[in-house]
Amino acid sequence: MISNQPRLRRSRDRMIAGVCAGIAEWLGWDPTVVRILYVAISILSAAFPGILAYLVLWIVMPRPVDDSA
Repeated sequence: MISNQPRLRRSRDRMIAGVCAGIAEWLGWDPTVVRILYVAISILSAAFPGILAYLVLWIVMPRPVDDSA
């Protein structure tokens, strides 16, 4: 069974590493909303878990697809 939903990967529309924008593309949301939610949740959880989660996602999520080829 083939799904039309995009794969979870980092985005070229990035502020730091494209993690939040990649999650937004995967969910079909606006990247700004995901970034604001991520920062708010990180601040409310004492910031460290949010920073650690971002670094792990940066390493684990595949790079964006090169569309120029």
